[in-house]
Amino acid sequence: MRPARWATDGWRWFVERIELRTLIVLGAVAGCLWIFISIAEEVMEGETHVFDKTLLLALRNPVDPADPLGPPWLEELARDVTALGGIGILTAITLAVAGYLWLQGHHRSMWVVLASVGSGQVLSSLAKLGFDRPRPDLVPHGMTTYTTSFPSGHSMMSAVTYLTLAVMLARLQPTAALRTYVIALAIALVVAIGISRVYLGVHWPTDVLAGWTAGAGWALACWLMASSAETGAKENRR
Repeated sequence: MRPARWATDGWRWFVERIELRTLIVLGAVAGCLWIFISIAEEVMEGETHVFDKTLLLALRNPVDPADPLGPPWLEELARDVTALGGIGILTAITLAVAGYLWLQGHHRSMWVVLASVGSGQVLSSLAKLGFDRPRPDLVPHGMTTYTTSFPSGHSMMSAVTYLTLAVMLARLQPTAALRTYVIALAIALVVAIGISRVYLGVHWPTDVLAGWTAGAGWALACWLMASSAETGAKENRR
């Protein structure tokens, strides 16, 4: 077989077996990885300090940086929102949805959820240890912190958890409107949690951006692997 024909046949074989949706997801995963690496490099080189400082102080009272913008109830609301990205809440929600999927007979989806969230937590912890970035010191922290700053664990794990759960649950919905609603709700929740971390002064903005991209990329990668495995299993049963 000539090399040109071999290449053409190989490309045709690839296109016939891969969906456009899969290509889009692959591109999104690659994009998330590229953005995360770019942010990490800038952070390690100290190039993001002005951006981080400006945005962090923009959410503070110009007269008293120790005071977040807005009334006292807004700061309390931010604490409530940020709690939704804590390890305790995320674990409880993950186990609850995993149990629901198991009882509904969606065992493969349940294992995808557990694997995605569990491995995501390990990855988040390793990243924090590797980068070892100090927490913001410009303003008082709105809540107690225990780990290093980069990437934001709340932002990353809320993205991994809520996006994975949303995709798995969306597949069970009968209409496109419901599927869109579930995924949009998860995205809104992830964004709100990330913003709350900066508002409370416990993370630099680039911590949150990196957490979002790493979490979204990991959730998409896990979904892609699960989807590919499911497709392969269906083809083997034919």
